[in-house]
Amino acid sequence: MAIEVFNRYENKYLMDTEAFNGFYSRLMEHMEPDSNNKGGQFYVISNLYYDTDQHTLVRSSLSKPKYKEKLRIRAYGVPSPNAKVYLELKKKVFGLVNKRRTSLNLQEAYEFVHTGQPPAFREGMNRQVMQEIEYFLSRYQLRPMAYLAYDRIAMFCKGNRDLRITFDTNIRSRRYDLRLEAGDHGEQLMEPGQWLMEVKAEKTIPVWLSRLLSEQQMYRTSFSKYGNEYKKSIRYANQEKERILI
Repeated sequence: MAIEVFNRYENKYLMDTEAFNGFYSRLMEHMEPDSNNKGGQFYVISNLYYDTDQHTLVRSSLSKPKYKEKLRIRAYGVPSPNAKVYLELKKKVFGLVNKRRTSLNLQEAYEFVHTGQPPAFREGMNRQVMQEIEYFLSRYQLRPMAYLAYDRIAMFCKGNRDLRITFDTNIRSRRYDLRLEAGDHGEQLMEPGQWLMEVKAEKTIPVWLSRLLSEQQMYRTSFSKYGNEYKKSIRYANQEKERILI
């Protein structure tokens, strides 16, 4: 069964393709590819983020509070209408990321968020997580707000599955066709050839990784995919207003 509850620290780093190639080769001395990346293939993650009409969740997140939360439906690739997806509640408290998710089929996930009422429980669902999501939905009036997809390479530390590193590129987003089954098209969120690396660990990172980050002059950054998509949408809206006024 896939892990459905995560508690870990996540540090993010931005780099270009040249830096990625060098860093990736060094990491492979200590890491092994995720099962979805065997043979060096990417796998696609697609997400549908929910928010209020006032963008309450993303605006709160961008203000860098001590506590923040978000809700999304996540799929691997482009799902069929009845494919298995994950409904995820992600929270961050004093830098510690807590992600809780349950598997549903896509239509069940849509209906759950739309009505606030969970589907009938069956084997494969996480009852506790569903209850937490139901409570979360009772606090907000949510609708699908943004689609985000990206190509991912992931790896685990040999002998220590608590350390996971992911590389995301070709991050694309849209605010139309807000259904996961509509395809993974969208506008680029970053410049071509840019990569987002995330180091995910339950505790401190190992000494070898700390040294490698220092040697390669990798410095932590703050980068939220949904947050940056929101800021991009605001800039676009302001440009459209200026164009109309000219």
